[in-house]
Amino acid sequence: MSDADIGYGAKFGIEDPGTPGTYIDTANVTRIKPSGYTRDEEDATHLQSPDMMKEFIPALMEATPVEIDINWVPVAPDPFVTEIEAGGGNYQITAPNGVRMQFPGFFLSYEPGDLTNGKMTATVTVRPTGKPTLLGAV
Repeated sequence: MSDADIGYGAKFGIEDPGTPGTYIDTANVTRIKPSGYTRDEEDATHLQSPDMMKEFIPALMEATPVEIDINWVPVAPDPFVTEIEAGGGNYQITAPNGVRMQFPGFFLSYEPGDLTNGKMTATVTVRPTGKPTLLGAV
């Protein structure tokens, strides 16, 4: 039998600045794209490179941006506006099985969608500023 699972029950949390280590889950999340990793490369080719082939070496890594879609419910004050104005914080993605990804970062964007006859939505993009840490379920 497969170990595959669905994303139902996943959460995105923002650390409470007044209570470090406590994350407040955001409401109405419909999609979370967790951070991944990319690595730069450097061309290390020289005039004696074997077989006239370019040579490359691995360079710095980075954590890719996190994307969150929500059902947008306008409120004042808006916690997402507060977060983008704060310029950075700590964030947590909790998978349905309870495994958590925690990372420092900042909001790159917070974009409510078009107002139409359909449901209102918004998209948030968070840039990790360090390596995400995976933690076991509590």
